[in-house]
Amino acid sequence: MGDRKVVLFKKWPMASAFAVLLIAASAVLGPHAAAQSCAAVDLVVARGTQEPGYLGTFVGDPLYDAMRRALPMSVRAYSVNYPANLTDMSAGSADLVAHVAYQAAVCPDQQFILTGYSLGAGVVHGALGTGIVAGLPGVVRLPGHLVDRVAAILLFGDPLRLIGWSVPDRYADRTAEFCAAGDPVCGGGADPAAHARYGDFVGAAVGFSAAHL
Repeated sequence: MGDRKVVLFKKWPMASAFAVLLIAASAVLGPHAAAQSCAAVDLVVARGTQEPGYLGTFVGDPLYDAMRRALPMSVRAYSVNYPANLTDMSAGSADLVAHVAYQAAVCPDQQFILTGYSLGAGVVHGALGTGIVAGLPGVVRLPGHLVDRVAAILLFGDPLRLIGWSVPDRYADRTAEFCAAGDPVCGGGADPAAHARYGDFVGAAVGFSAAHL
């Protein structure tokens, strides 16, 4: 057996060196090495209906860029994986909750900023357990032990605002709602173009978030 080990190391010198490096790194860094890569803040974004962009062109992408520049801590971002159409909003809440639960377990010090634009605001409402949305089939609610991990909630062009629904009381003091003047979706206005002008609110959203981290 001893000779066989020598032959293997001679045959794959690069693999052997890599194995040695892994063992050395484990000994030096210890079991918490992976946790060091966790960002301090996880920006979780549910984009609007068929909105282009990774996090969303109108809100998520510019918001993430602004947060990385302005906040004095590390920030990562996650785009909620759902169809972003009116037929399956429950898939968004399920993915949002699953992501937060996983990240909270892997990164015990990480805080979350939950963000929703237009239909995405409805997804966030579902995860928070807001009134009528929480009762839709398949909607998944954030479990109680994760409530305090949510530092801020940012809602843009929220259609539930138009019908008088707001987040549950436990989230009220850490929620900022942005509704552009004339937006028919959240404010009953007569200017459809206003629903795409939420880049103007990015600075206020970053400031609100910073005050709650």
